[in-house]
Amino acid sequence: MVKIIAHNPLWKKDFMAEREAIRSAMGESLITLHHIGSTAIPGIHAKPVIDMLAVATSLDALEEAAPALAALGYQAMGAYGIDGRRYFRKDDASGRRTHHLHGYAAGSADIERHLAFRDYLRAHPDIAARYSLLKQRLVAGAEDYIEGKAPFVLETQTDALAWYRGRPRAY
Repeated sequence: MVKIIAHNPLWKKDFMAEREAIRSAMGESLITLHHIGSTAIPGIHAKPVIDMLAVATSLDALEEAAPALAALGYQAMGAYGIDGRRYFRKDDASGRRTHHLHGYAAGSADIERHLAFRDYLRAHPDIAARYSLLKQRLVAGAEDYIEGKAPFVLETQTDALAWYRGRPRAY
């Protein structure tokens, strides 16, 4: 069963602490690390799992970093259904999922897609609020959570990419 909660401002601090640990573990192969997903969008309900996007020098570099990431508690899951991605997940001592790390090689179109969606919802609180309400309704109902939010995400990604490509880059 999916659990979502109101936005927690501590999620940003959690990301920043984890970012430093991942930077140390990956070294020069990590170009940058972004906080993505619903925990990165102020004011919306989210699963209490920090999603991160690692931009690496290559997919091989992400695979080579797996032992160092394992020392931080991350389990390497390979592409996990998405070509061009390396996915890692981390659980706490009780087995509760705490972090997702989505790794891509620099230049992957998926990087822009994730950042555009995040930044678009940050810049458009009305749309973020609609997304939050949709997620709350899906959790309360019988619909599948992931499948239920897919139409909103796909429609919003199209708008987000157009918006994102038309503005100056902040990174």
